[in-house]
Amino acid sequence: MKKLGIKFSLFLNYFVFAFLLNSVGTVILQVQRTFDVSKSSASVLEGFKDFPIAIASFILASFLPKIGLKRSMLIGLLIVTLFCWLTPFSSEFWYFKLLFASIGVSFALIKVSVFATIGLITKNEKEHGSFMGILEGIFMAGILLGNIIFSLFIDDHNPKSQSWLNMYWLMGGISLLAFFVLLVSPLDESAAKIEKRTFSEDFKEMLLIAFKPLILIFIASIFLYVLIEQSFQTWFPTFYEGILNAPASMAIQAGAVLAGAFMIGRFSAGIVLSRIKWIYVLSVCLIIVAIIVLIALPLANNVVLGDKISWLKAPMVVYLMPLMGLFLAPIYPTLNSTILSALPKHMHSSMSGLIVVFSALGGTTGSIITGHVFEAYSGTTAFYFSLIPITAIFIIIWILHMTIIKTKVES
Repeated sequence: MKKLGIKFSLFLNYFVFAFLLNSVGTVILQVQRTFDVSKSSASVLEGFKDFPIAIASFILASFLPKIGLKRSMLIGLLIVTLFCWLTPFSSEFWYFKLLFASIGVSFALIKVSVFATIGLITKNEKEHGSFMGILEGIFMAGILLGNIIFSLFIDDHNPKSQSWLNMYWLMGGISLLAFFVLLVSPLDESAAKIEKRTFSEDFKEMLLIAFKPLILIFIASIFLYVLIEQSFQTWFPTFYEGILNAPASMAIQAGAVLAGAFMIGRFSAGIVLSRIKWIYVLSVCLIIVAIIVLIALPLANNVVLGDKISWLKAPMVVYLMPLMGLFLAPIYPTLNSTILSALPKHMHSSMSGLIVVFSALGGTTGSIITGHVFEAYSGTTAFYFSLIPITAIFIIIWILHMTIIKTKVES
């Protein structure tokens, strides 16, 4: 019960940033409508969000235990609270670049600190994996609920209306609530610190652990997983519209259904992993994803949906594809939990920084590769290509599992 406050705080932190990070697509649309910003100009907001996350994670990760994990999260929450409350007064596009840069830096502080904190508030590997799965489920829930909340502030009939900016009053309030919940929640950080080391020694450690065999194997697995997840999430609506010839509205809804499947999968994994060993859970999940790809894609070649199609009157392939989200969902949080559980607690912050950096690289690479394959061949071929990294991850996680066992025996 003593750790209930800090656990709730971590959930609230993740919910806030799920909403803010994934609002970039909506904001890109709205700045075009409200401020007459071109598509090419508006698209740079994605970069103003992603690059600060990767850069800040790499630079700050090894330093955060000395700054303080709780203090770092409080700084991140305070930054986004202030920027959210400034947003309703802004009518210039440059400000939104600054807004998403601040959100990116703040998320780097939050995510690295959260990952490092999980090891301090859980008792064993199974509890660590279970909590990580539920936390990532909260993140997906934040994405879904955030899109719904944001839509309530948008005036469809008046493109120039700035009513959508009022949403940031609400998000600033929720961020401030998260700040105070964290402020009053006790957290013992002593296990995450090595007091006598300098900042340069901490940074050097982060660079050195990246070249350990165990970490290299993990980095390969996390890079490939995020490559798959982002390629599916980014190009899912395009697949429905371009290959199944579904209406655009249904294609967009399919992306939301996939996100919902990820949310359910991560919440479910949080329960399952507390009872079953992670390697068996992930192996079964990867096999099922491969089977769905092999069954669904041939079916997709023979289906043409009309304009009057609906979710209640659709062929099996329409429902089959989003099921992948259920079984892809447990992989990311479980891999992160597994590697963090295998390392000393004072190394969790540095490792978390590497996780964030290579997750960002994998996501960007996956989206670009899938887009090029889509353009050069077909959507069906692009999704068939996913079988290559799926197979590679299956092999790598067993190598990772055996390496962790060997490391524990030797220590």
